[in-house]
Amino acid sequence: MAKIVYGVSGEGSGHSSRAREMIQHLERLGHTIKVVSYDRGYNNLKFDFDVFETEGLHIASADNRVSKVKTFTGNLQRLPQGHKKLHTLRKSIFKQFQPDCVITDFEPMTAYLANHYNLPLITIDNQHRIRYMSYPCPARLQTERRMTTNIIRAMVPRPDVSLVTTFYYGEAKNNRTLFFPPILRAEVLSLQPSPGGHILVYLTSGFESFLKILKTFNREQFLVYGYDRTDRDGSLVYKNFSKAGFLKDLASCKAVMATAGFTLMTESFYLRKPYLALPMRGQFEQELNAFWMAKLNYGINLRRIRSEAVGNFLYRLADYEEKLNDYDAADNSAIKAMLAELLDNNCELVKAYHLGRKK
Repeated sequence: MAKIVYGVSGEGSGHSSRAREMIQHLERLGHTIKVVSYDRGYNNLKFDFDVFETEGLHIASADNRVSKVKTFTGNLQRLPQGHKKLHTLRKSIFKQFQPDCVITDFEPMTAYLANHYNLPLITIDNQHRIRYMSYPCPARLQTERRMTTNIIRAMVPRPDVSLVTTFYYGEAKNNRTLFFPPILRAEVLSLQPSPGGHILVYLTSGFESFLKILKTFNREQFLVYGYDRTDRDGSLVYKNFSKAGFLKDLASCKAVMATAGFTLMTESFYLRKPYLALPMRGQFEQELNAFWMAKLNYGINLRRIRSEAVGNFLYRLADYEEKLNDYDAADNSAIKAMLAELLDNNCELVKAYHLGRKK
């Protein structure tokens, strides 16, 4: 059995929910796992696994737009603490634990230390679609595409094998990249979807301009998560976040309106829920998710907030539902089987990839 360091990005909750499924799978196979994460990832995983708290990168936003200045200055302020954490991580995890392999879900410190100590490195994430998949991309996003590709390369240098989760498919750019359906939480896999009368709205930051438009649709009921409120304002019903309550409302809604984060989008597709995507401006992956979702006709890409576009989405829900009937709602078995194969016999297969990568 292998000793594995598993790095998990703490930005948002999608990385940690995906990692939880894979870590539990690895532990059931008998492997020993040291998890490395920060922020939400650390808080979501620390009670169930052996987790080292590191420092990580954060994206600052306002009104659903990335603030480049706040993102840069905020991360710059974290550099001294990040350097200290890196030193401790090297000493307490990599030198003392002596892992056989490193897995990272877009967490850069573990990726860099894998390269430093010449260890096999596996990536499990959706970000590497951008680097290792050939896909059509709108001309208006080409500059952001190149920039994001370089950021991914800088954050996770030289992975030996990339297990990429995706809801659309293109040709892999190398023989070290394998594509799989999105990793779903066990709680989502167990849900029984039903056609309810409400629309689920999830916004991770203040977005008053959009909520103002929703209030004009007074025949609808919008259950709004992401605000610290539990009151009603016309057609808007604000709810405090709870995992069980949110999943219940997701399973029974007739549609979802939210940012274009990969996890909620793919959970909605799995449950056959039409999606109105509000991609965070300045975040290329969300722009790409929303573009492909609209191309597949699972919903609408609302890059600019317009009342008539919201009305058109509500009018066409039946069309989106029909398209979603063709969505490949797979479980996690394929990617789990591949990961088990890579790590079998003391990581024999991933070590072979690693040796081939060095040549």
